[in-house]
Amino acid sequence: MSTAKEEVKALLDKLSDDCSLEDVQYHLYVVEKIRRGIQRAEKEKVFNQDEVERQFKKWTSK
Repeated sequence: MSTAKEEVKALLDKLSDDCSLEDVQYHLYVVEKIRRGIQRAEKEKVFNQDEVERQFKKWTSK
């Protein structure tokens, strides 16, 4: 697992040299949301696409 500092450095390397501080903040926000989503999915039950479609058909067929 990489450190937060390493993740920020990697992100900065991917952004253009003329990006704004707002661009950096936005990308850090997105990376953090994705990281939290992955952690939550690992802890809680998640559904695959087929399972979601089956449930959706049940809910909409009434």
